[in-house]
Amino acid sequence: MIKKILITFSLLYLAAIWLAYLLQYLPVYIPIYVPGYISVLSAITFLMYAWDKRQAKRSSHKKVNRTPERTLQLLALFGGWPGALLAQQLLRHKSQKRRFIVMLWLCILINAGCSIIAIYFPDLLLG
Repeated sequence: MIKKILITFSLLYLAAIWLAYLLQYLPVYIPIYVPGYISVLSAITFLMYAWDKRQAKRSSHKKVNRTPERTLQLLALFGGWPGALLAQQLLRHKSQKRRFIVMLWLCILINAGCSIIAIYFPDLLLG
């Protein structure tokens, strides 16, 4: 149940930013590359999770290079959190480590806070 909710949350967020942009609900100073940036970075983040999951499975047989957790967390922080949340739920990767989950949700809250500030309090950004 919670898995479906988190997947839906991620996909609805991506759909909402594109819909808001296309219907011109976003402030004028938020250009096209913001929804595109978030979508592309989410896809890259998802792929990085998938790659790390693959490497994790292979590491039981031999030594392999894994993606550092810090890299995955930075991708989420810089806007790729929908892809991170999707990957965590769909691939069941990094879904048991409490510390990692807390950091991902902190990244999501920071992104949500920045989005709210950008949309509802643009004077704080524009000076």
